[in-house]
Amino acid sequence: MDKPTLKNTLKFFECLGKIKSRSMFGGFGVFCDETMFALVVNDQLHLRAGQTNEAEFKHLAMSPYVYKKRGFPVVTKYYAVPENWWVKSDELMAYATTALTIARDDQQEKKTAAPTRIKDLPNLRLATERMLKKAGIDSVEQLQTQGAVKAYRALQKSHQDTLSLELLWALEGAIEGKHWSVITPQRRDELLQTLHQ
Repeated sequence: MDKPTLKNTLKFFECLGKIKSRSMFGGFGVFCDETMFALVVNDQLHLRAGQTNEAEFKHLAMSPYVYKKRGFPVVTKYYAVPENWWVKSDELMAYATTALTIARDDQQEKKTAAPTRIKDLPNLRLATERMLKKAGIDSVEQLQTQGAVKAYRALQKSHQDTLSLELLWALEGAIEGKHWSVITPQRRDELLQTLHQ
């Protein structure tokens, strides 16, 4: 059972920020704010590895956690911490701080990496990507150049079904890189006026 180790882990890392856990990989992911940097599984603490610390973890003969996904083993970036690190609390905290920095950097990198496919934009799915291709828009760049209203009009021409206005908001959100629900009423009115011109 992971509960005592999880409880100790959450208490130990309180000084790093808002610490919480949720079920992950058959154990519990440990998050600081919204960033997962540790894992408690099989009654053992694992820390996130990356370019700056993975070689050291391997040198220390630490093992990455492996779980089964659809019957296949998946090697994670979370390495089991030696039991004696709990006694050397300063050392454990130093390694954990590095793990958190790595996890945050990776998270930031994913956010800033520009999506290369339409389906990877906010609000859009593979079905939307196919609809847009049918309408003659087959790249993220093309969608951005066309803008939400022109893309919506192109979809109206190429599809018999009536399209909801939510799709117009979704396209605008995708171009802006945000969820369609946060598009302001003022911006929605502007889009509608342009659409009906």
